[in-house]
Amino acid sequence: MDEDDTIITTTTATATTNLVVPNPQAQVQTQTRRPRGFAAVAAGGASGNKGKKEREKEKERTKLRERHRRAITSRMLAGLRQYGNFPLPARADMNDVLAALAREAGWVVEADGTTYRQSPPTPASAPAPAPAPSQSQLPQLAAAFPVESPLSASASAMSLTHCSVKQTTLECSPSLLGIDDSLSPASLDSSVVIGERDREMDTKYTTAASASASPINSTSVQCRIELIQDIHSGEHGNDFTSTPYVPVYVKLPTGVINNFCQLIDPEGVRQELSHLKSLNVDGVVIDCWWGIVEGWSPQKYVWSGYRDLFNIIQEFKLNLQVVMAFHEYGGNDSGDTLIALPQWVMEIGKDNPDIFFTDREGRRNPECLSWGIDKERVLKGRTAIEVYFDFMRSFRTEFDDLFAEGQISAVEIGLGASGELKYPSLSERMGWGYPGIGEFQCYDKYLQQSLCRASKLRGHSFWGKCPDNAGQYNSRPHETGFFCERGDYDSYYGRFFLHWYAQTLIDHADSVLSLANLAFEEVKIIIKVPAIHWWYKTASHAAELTAGFYNPTNQNGYSPVFEVLRKHSVTLKFVCLRLQVSGLENDEALADPEGLSWQVLNSAWDRGLTVAGENALSCYEREGYMRIVDMAKPRSDPDRRHFSFFVYQQPTPLVQGTICFSELDYFIKSMHGEIAGDLLP
Repeated sequence: MDEDDTIITTTTATATTNLVVPNPQAQVQTQTRRPRGFAAVAAGGASGNKGKKEREKEKERTKLRERHRRAITSRMLAGLRQYGNFPLPARADMNDVLAALAREAGWVVEADGTTYRQSPPTPASAPAPAPAPSQSQLPQLAAAFPVESPLSASASAMSLTHCSVKQTTLECSPSLLGIDDSLSPASLDSSVVIGERDREMDTKYTTAASASASPINSTSVQCRIELIQDIHSGEHGNDFTSTPYVPVYVKLPTGVINNFCQLIDPEGVRQELSHLKSLNVDGVVIDCWWGIVEGWSPQKYVWSGYRDLFNIIQEFKLNLQVVMAFHEYGGNDSGDTLIALPQWVMEIGKDNPDIFFTDREGRRNPECLSWGIDKERVLKGRTAIEVYFDFMRSFRTEFDDLFAEGQISAVEIGLGASGELKYPSLSERMGWGYPGIGEFQCYDKYLQQSLCRASKLRGHSFWGKCPDNAGQYNSRPHETGFFCERGDYDSYYGRFFLHWYAQTLIDHADSVLSLANLAFEEVKIIIKVPAIHWWYKTASHAAELTAGFYNPTNQNGYSPVFEVLRKHSVTLKFVCLRLQVSGLENDEALADPEGLSWQVLNSAWDRGLTVAGENALSCYEREGYMRIVDMAKPRSDPDRRHFSFFVYQQPTPLVQGTICFSELDYFIKSMHGEIAGDLLP
């Protein structure tokens, strides 16, 4: 009898009978029991394999979901950096995003994550209300903020409630506009911002606004007038008294020294320096040209003209920065001035043209020496690195007295075309014009040999060739098979080639800077990095790739470059553009100067680099000056990071009168933190 059977006992007068009744539930349980031991293996092998396959499939699905999530996150971060001007670090996580959004909304986020709203100022410390506008300003302000706008009456009334109850512009402005100091000046179109925010408030606060509605013709306009005054002046405008002091250097024209290393016009130089001294500039920048000093014979250096120039600068007690210019000067924007590489180098180039950078068509560019000969003894028994070092050491020895006195405050090292760290891929002498993508400059035999060696080490010798579908100097990315969307630039071969191409640039900088630190011990070293902003809104960043910066949208190509600069304690000098591209130009070139500037500056600052700036040749009006000031010392940076100095590059001498003297004076005082008060444009 089974244990689960039910025993029913019946009692009679003579006997007791036990009846056994089977339990149907026990039979069901017995039928559903899992086999054990070898029986289990024999019976359940097939189902076990099936379960394992299901688990593996689920793992793969999880990986795909994670990749998809990361791709979405990457696009979000890229969008916030490029279009929202959020200073997110290169490897930002969601905590950084939340902190940036919270700060943009007016919250305070501390380093340990503590988040709270900033307490409103007490009545005693509340700022005085802005003065009413003059009669001459009312038409302009009425046009910027029309009373009878397309906004609903309820939204306008609600805006009135938020502004008039507090009786202070500083309290109502953040909640009304949601403006953060990190936003670019181009995005501060006040009428548009107010309109968008008021439309959002329309649907949310219709009832409350209707209950508290009041006449809007005077008070609302006054609130908005105070707001525009606050944007254009005071704390958020032209008051720079609380900002850091940024020294300003002015670059002297190139033609002051002729090709025989003679100072051409000493009196003209004195007049120019007198004008600069009256502007209270901190110093001047001088190019020391390799093609002039060592122009005729190897290791025969002539510094006489520079000695005369430095003596005059010393009379005016101005600091001095010098540039070791190892490139050619001349072209469409240089007038009659032409400074080529040394004559003896050009003679070598006639017999061995591979010492120069070469494009796909085999054309040589004598603007600077190819990085393929950095360690090749093809320059009268010396390598290119040794030639650069001998030149720098000669300068250090010749002007040792000025170094000892501290008059020479820094030395800039030219590392490529135009003195910038880049390949000559965007050369006008080769027919390039904006916004062309340029061409790769690695077709000389020395760089070709380097590419072949790298491909063999990688195990794919057939990769030892340059792309054949990368277009020409003036091509657009979508016209090429290499740079187009999902093009070969992101293939296995494309990633290998671009990494080698960029690493060659990095190795060149590393080698030259190592010897520069030996030649200029305990002297500030400066490196200039270009601002290649066109095609920045595309996936490939084609113009940056041909210039040597492996910076597509899926990685930060400036990080490895800045790591080398940090290794040598170098100051980064970044070219500051106008940061405002016209609509037609933006549509044509998909340019984003603001996005590029944010990436470069924040990447450098995050690595502890000292950063300086230099203007492009097109920045000579008030708006351009003010954008440079905002970039040099961004007020929204919680760490108060700023440029260590700024170099003003002038197109013509001041004595010619082509530059607005008052605008330049205003710019210098703004950089020095001496401008106070409000100024409506």
